[in-house]
Amino acid sequence: MYESFYGLSAKPFSLLPDADFLFYSKRHQRAITLLDYGILTLAGFLVITGEVGAGKTTIIRRYLKSVGDDVTVGLITNPSRTIGRLLDWITLAFDLDTNERDEAKLYHRFVDFLLQQYANGKRTVLIIDEAQNLGADQLEELRMLSNVNNEKDQMLQVVLVGQPELLEALKKPELRQFVQRIAVHCHLDPLTPAETAAYIRHRLGVVGGSPELFDDIACAAVHFFTGGVPRLINLLCDQAMVYSFSEDKTTVSAETVAEVAQDRGQSGLSAFRVLPDHWRMTRLVADVEPFLAAIREGK
Repeated sequence: MYESFYGLSAKPFSLLPDADFLFYSKRHQRAITLLDYGILTLAGFLVITGEVGAGKTTIIRRYLKSVGDDVTVGLITNPSRTIGRLLDWITLAFDLDTNERDEAKLYHRFVDFLLQQYANGKRTVLIIDEAQNLGADQLEELRMLSNVNNEKDQMLQVVLVGQPELLEALKKPELRQFVQRIAVHCHLDPLTPAETAAYIRHRLGVVGGSPELFDDIACAAVHFFTGGVPRLINLLCDQAMVYSFSEDKTTVSAETVAEVAQDRGQSGLSAFRVLPDHWRMTRLVADVEPFLAAIREGK
């Protein structure tokens, strides 16, 4: 809609997890490094956590794009405690025949698959996104599957990606053996004010946009309303660009950012920072000043 007006090749702030737009904040870079290291060193369990919209799935998409022929990957994107046996979903993720109803036979079929992959010089990696939906019994089932190994190498590596509720689940006493097998864990924190500004300009740059489309104070306003959560940044920036486009403005101002946030708040559908009823636009400069200072100081 506004792409040609701003000279962009595509929308810069899509809500879809697109690895081409991945921004390497300090925490995201660390998560990527730990993921690559853990898989390379045959770690049994790897855990990546973060709040909703923190960029966890984008990191996984980045890994899937870069995975080599020496790795066989199975992906479960939205598990549930009520959708049947976990082993059925695991075998389906690896394109194995799941018509076998006898669980013991299905287990041995999966073990044979792991042994065959190993014999072919391949590592087998199972990635479970939204893993906070798994129950304690399903997590224990994963631990039992991880027992399939030889004296030197791990046959099955498991990457669990989830919201902070996953960490709470793993703290249960009955899962202490599982926790002892987690070789890698990284938690994705929200972006800092300076990272928020860099993130906005990075995504604009990917599609050929000007880094000055959002100036420092506009970026500070975005951070004020989103708390540095990437998905919320995308949502707010996209809507702010629509507002600016509708008024033929060549840049997005902090006032426009605040207007979007206020309108969403009045609709009752806002995920942005909730403003008090007496808040006025004249408060904007004072409210975003700490974030503006942090951006200019690179913090």
